[in-house]
Amino acid sequence: MAEQHPKVVALGGGHGLAVALTAIRTYAQKITAVVSVADDGGSSGRLRRDLQLPAPGDVRKCLVALAEPGNVWADAFEHRFEGGELSGHALGNVVLAGLTETLGDFGAAVDEAARVLGAVGRVVPATTEPVVLKAHVDTELAQGRPVEGQVAVMNVAGRIRRVELIPPDAPAHPDALTAIASADQVVLAPGSLFTSALPVLAVAALRDAVAATPARVVQVSNLGTQVPETDGLDATDHLRAVIEHGARVDQFLYSPDALACDEAAIRDLGAEPVAADVSEPPHLAHDPARLATALRSLLESGGRPEA
Repeated sequence: MAEQHPKVVALGGGHGLAVALTAIRTYAQKITAVVSVADDGGSSGRLRRDLQLPAPGDVRKCLVALAEPGNVWADAFEHRFEGGELSGHALGNVVLAGLTETLGDFGAAVDEAARVLGAVGRVVPATTEPVVLKAHVDTELAQGRPVEGQVAVMNVAGRIRRVELIPPDAPAHPDALTAIASADQVVLAPGSLFTSALPVLAVAALRDAVAATPARVVQVSNLGTQVPETDGLDATDHLRAVIEHGARVDQFLYSPDALACDEAAIRDLGAEPVAADVSEPPHLAHDPARLATALRSLLESGGRPEA
């Protein structure tokens, strides 16, 4: 049966996707991470500007999350230089940039880095070309004012209504589409709502693939808000934002001790609310072991985690 050899695809970016992968690797036989490459801050932003490549930072975090235990390269990839021209750069970002120039393809560079790290799954960028995140924001001065760049979107004052990518027709990585189509479970990972999760779903072909997959699609709710990005939003609002961006969600996994969740509203949005303790005290971060238990149970039962 599929649940005995499950194929799981996780979408998102940043720390949230890395945590989800740490959980998923404990029960999935085949893992594919589909990662946002819209970051334009820090080390990733500098490499993007200098070398015109997709942002490597979130990809690096996912590779490390899937690396074989004890692999020295996993620790090295996370090492940040503290002096000289490399100050602030993570070694893994620089390696990915160098592999991209050597191999001539960012996706191939990620695959080679995964081989060196002994990764237990596949990490693929949502799109293999550089993209810019654009958000439409309500402010006191203007309605729907566009803001460009992930860092700018993350720090904008005002209610974010919609995000999209420039160019709007950025192609999806073909292997991501194949993985989603054959998955047993698709996980929308927690993380920054408008700057990590939704940029992946802003790739039209990926959004369509999630809508068409025979697998159940699980959104893992965030445990709190990020100021100012999601200030004032509860768990239901996080799901609503994903649905309003055209995505499909079958099951909404949330922690009852974290953000407020209106189960009736979740059902009205077409998803099944699933309450499970997936956080570690004091409920500021997801616990990979608890998250793994909940996700595995949903996969095996097709419904709620076992009590």
